Amino acid sequence: MKQIEATILGQSYMLACPPDGEALLREAVAIVDREMSAIRDAGKVKARERIAVLTALNLAYQRAEQAQVAARTPAPVPAPALAVADGEIDVEHLIRRIDGVLGQDGQLL
Repeated sequence: MKQIEATILGQSYMLACPPDGEALLREAVAIVDREMSAIRDAGKVKARERIAVLTALNLAYQRAEQAQVAARTPAPVPAPALAVADGEIDVEHLIRRIDGVLGQDGQLL
């Protein structure tokens, strides 16, 4: 497994990196460094360990919040071709598709 050097709050770390995962790992390092720096720069917390714990909690909360929003958002309904019989559009099919998109917001009819 490849290793990369990363710097967080001015301290260097050697991190194991999965194949083809360097860009994603560097992005994660940048996010952690930015969050930890923001907490440190706010001036209320000085100890690295406490900054790290607060950063972990903030990032975990953001992830949980995103998962909750994603769970409430209805999955997109695939857009199959309109059912057409004798040159007319299947209105019932359209209503079902619209109801599917509306999800918990309400039904069309």
